[in-house]
Amino acid sequence: MKRLFCVLLLVLLLSNNISAAEIKGVAVKMLSKSDLSWDGRILPDYPKGKPEITILMIKIQPGVVLPLHKHPVINAGILLSGELTVVTDDGKVLQLKTGEGIIEVVNTWHYGKNEGNFPAEIVVFYAGTSDAPITLYQ
Repeated sequence: MKRLFCVLLLVLLLSNNISAAEIKGVAVKMLSKSDLSWDGRILPDYPKGKPEITILMIKIQPGVVLPLHKHPVINAGILLSGELTVVTDDGKVLQLKTGEGIIEVVNTWHYGKNEGNFPAEIVVFYAGTSDAPITLYQ
């Protein structure tokens, strides 16, 4: 819970353009900022409709391979612990280590797998709409 609070504090600071130097005892480290997903594609426009933000804490045990899926909405996350490999259907690979951020691929089939020896814990923020799913499975 403490880690999630730190992530949310970081989001609040960055969204209000507050400098870390303005708050004694707070350090800010940019994890990700881009208009591109990790595979280099330009992020799509936000969907029309009533905004709905979903935040998930996902824990993937060692050796687990997630099913092939895609996200029709922009999403980003931070790997809190462990290692995670993300593979697109056209063979692009991203290796995530603890503490690294990811701007996920949108409308691209992909899967994740934990090839490490410890559970991989990732918090993912999805910017969707209330009438649409955040993940689709093949």
